[in-house]
Amino acid sequence: MRIQDQKNFVKGEIHLCQRSPCCRNRVFPVVLIIMEESAVLTFIDVQGKLSDLMDNREDLFNRLLTLIRGFQALEIPILWLEQLPEKLGATRPELAAELQKTGRPLAKTSFSALGCEAYRRALEQTGARRVYLCGIEAHICVYQTARDLLAQNYRLTLLADCVSSRRAADRETAIAAIRDLGGRILGLEGALFEILGDPGHPAFREISRLIKPLA
Repeated sequence: MRIQDQKNFVKGEIHLCQRSPCCRNRVFPVVLIIMEESAVLTFIDVQGKLSDLMDNREDLFNRLLTLIRGFQALEIPILWLEQLPEKLGATRPELAAELQKTGRPLAKTSFSALGCEAYRRALEQTGARRVYLCGIEAHICVYQTARDLLAQNYRLTLLADCVSSRRAADRETAIAAIRDLGGRILGLEGALFEILGDPGHPAFREISRLIKPLA
């Protein structure tokens, strides 16, 4: 069974209503659902010369590489987009080499990924309602994709340390705007461990190994 199709549970016991005669001294089982819905990562436009202009680019590329490997270890689908690749160039080679292990790029012309029919179809086929979002530029393609996903009632998580813009101020503005629209903001490490849910997860050791160099 694919990991993203499973539900992760933490089982335990809880004592409730100790003041109530009907409940006093009784122990009730409790199941905490950590991950209810399948998820997908949308990877946006880390391409060509534009990617070299991003603020804090080396850290960004390192984190994106870890992100790709982490989601692959978790067996979560990655929908990989390129904006006008014939003009802006292909995805950075070191990232494309990893992404190609599980998919192929989807070319788009609109800033929002939702303007791309191939993306909409691929997203629907995953069955996912939780979307993790990364890429460039934060204030243009990433923001517009987040806006449109939220408008369609997807549960959106922006990976704040896996997005960038040419100017740091534009990145921060985009993060704030997505938060205002109802998107969740997490970092790479927080998102990976949220999905793991428990150190008993079969991918825990691999995720821990991937995260360690970023500390």
